[in-house]
Amino acid sequence: MLCLPSSLWQDAENRMLLANLLKLNYAQRPKVLSVEDKLMVLGCKELERRTVDVEMELTLAKSQGYLKKQQKQSGSSSGKKLVAVIGVYTGFGVGYDAISSGVLGCQDVSCSSISISDVLSKLEERGILVRFVIGRSPNRGDSLDRNIDEENLATKDFLILDDHEEDQEELPKKTKFFFSTAVQLWDADFYVKVDDNVALNFDDLIELLESRHDKDSAYIGCMKSGDVVVEEGKPWYEPEWWKFGDQKSYFRHAAGSIFILSKNLAQYININGASLKAYAHDDISVGSWMMGLQATYIDDSRLCCSYSGQDKVCSLA
Repeated sequence: MLCLPSSLWQDAENRMLLANLLKLNYAQRPKVLSVEDKLMVLGCKELERRTVDVEMELTLAKSQGYLKKQQKQSGSSSGKKLVAVIGVYTGFGVGYDAISSGVLGCQDVSCSSISISDVLSKLEERGILVRFVIGRSPNRGDSLDRNIDEENLATKDFLILDDHEEDQEELPKKTKFFFSTAVQLWDADFYVKVDDNVALNFDDLIELLESRHDKDSAYIGCMKSGDVVVEEGKPWYEPEWWKFGDQKSYFRHAAGSIFILSKNLAQYININGASLKAYAHDDISVGSWMMGLQATYIDDSRLCCSYSGQDKVCSLA
């Protein structure tokens, strides 16, 4: 019997292991592809390419606001498409007659001679749907909620945002909920946010909207920019002021108590609401959402508001 040094035995074992691995690897080498196999590979590649194309088209459609949740829309009570849905922001403790008379302004009719519901019905005939927008009480189901439910049952003039908790500091979120909800419920060319202390001249408003009817992605308002308030405790304080650069200046946006979005911009908010950043103020928040889009900025001085001390004086004249 031949005796080999232990180191040679180890080398022999290594060579044997290597040989076995080479045989295994050779056995697993791919066979020559048949014509059918080649066609299958080409088909998979084509399907993959088409899938990528469709995903890109969907992403583009989303960015332009052309996709929305599947929910039936309605126009006016007559079935016609609306010119605009106007959301009048209000809160608890504000009387229905006070806010409706204030916003309606009684330009066309005497408030004493016709009911508020009749005024709203006449506006709807002209393509303008007005709803008073309010969220829910922090104490769900309390007397505040019940009173609003009873008021809405009697008038049917409210848009109650069940997923929103009414709070002055939550106005940006309320704006997001309003545009998302309104564009799902009603089919209109424009969606308008307005505070309940703005006296609207509806003749002028309708004229403004009809003149912009052919503008896609219209973002309409009193366009302004200005300094960011960085001192806590001061009016209009912005907690995230550091995000606005070294100059601490706001970008151009539709400022104040009334601004207007065309349908596809409202749809964009509806689709992307979960990922849209809200700042301390609703007009700044909406302006930040519009910056990344191909929105058409339309500055109209009739939508500007003036301030006297802490009192706000706004009127579309």
